[in-house]
Amino acid sequence: MKNTALIVIDMQRGFISQKSSCYIKGAAATVPDCAKMIKGCREQEIPVIFVNRLYRENGSDVEHTRLEGWLRGGKPISPNCMKDISADMPEEFEPQEGDYMVRKPRFSAFFQTELDMLLRRLDIKNLILIGTTTPNCIRTTCYDGISLDYNVVVISNCTSSATDDIQKANLKDMENIGAQVMTSREFLSGKKKIKDTAGIAKKYVAG
Repeated sequence: MKNTALIVIDMQRGFISQKSSCYIKGAAATVPDCAKMIKGCREQEIPVIFVNRLYRENGSDVEHTRLEGWLRGGKPISPNCMKDISADMPEEFEPQEGDYMVRKPRFSAFFQTELDMLLRRLDIKNLILIGTTTPNCIRTTCYDGISLDYNVVVISNCTSSATDDIQKANLKDMENIGAQVMTSREFLSGKKKIKDTAGIAKKYVAG
């Protein structure tokens, strides 16, 4: 699909495993659907961009609000931590030739990363977001993407939160701000199309 990219955010063992102090309830359950989404996008020649974390072992780049629990919990998502809580992705997400890897230091996939430059080099206008967590990394990336004039799609069954209520509320908020929310089946089957709201705005301004 032309001008579209799949952004896979933080689907790493340190966020998926119950052994991790950074564990996100609900993330593990989305692994099969995320894997299908990744496979389906590759088949449609949609670029796949993995945006992940890797904390320094000394904790100098860990969010101050997370640092205490991170230290007590075995320093997840950092070099030399236990494999179960590491920065590794599930085997189902094995990167392939043509995929891209971006490392981010904070919640948003855009904050102090090369993601925007990469997307513009690839002539991307539509972003499909999957991963974890919906209220943090997905939401901040969604808002930054819209602010940068991308059309943003959030795949509801490929994102996760600590509770169902949090998930529903955040999906609704993103939809209200202009993101398009759909399921992986709706997207991959073509049942729902991406609306080019950013393109409509540019045409209006251009007269």
